[in-house]
Amino acid sequence: MKTAMLTTFLVAVFCVSVIADEPFGFEKLSDEVSFFANTNDDFDTQGRTLQIVAINNVKIGTWFQIEFTGDFNWDMTPGEDYDYYIEVGVVKPIWKNFSLNYQRVYGTFIDDPVNQWGIRFRL
Repeated sequence: MKTAMLTTFLVAVFCVSVIADEPFGFEKLSDEVSFFANTNDDFDTQGRTLQIVAINNVKIGTWFQIEFTGDFNWDMTPGEDYDYYIEVGVVKPIWKNFSLNYQRVYGTFIDDPVNQWGIRFRL
């Protein structure tokens, strides 16, 4: 169930970034997909990671930023074939380099999703 929800969200994020256009209040900042082979310091294999990062500005009445980061790992965590870490966030600029930030965190290492509320300062 969780995997289906995550896959649906990923598809939606990338579809929006492909079909949206600036007159509709959309600005693509970063959409990235990376694949890593993980090793320890002795170069022993420590599994693989697929990382997806999507950061986009959206205007629906006002400008805000939607952020998605996901790490999907295989053969990396002892005793597990697969694990993941996902953050979905909304950032609203409020003044100069300050923004209000909300993130929802999912992962195989936590029992329930976590809500993060805060202020961000951009350097």
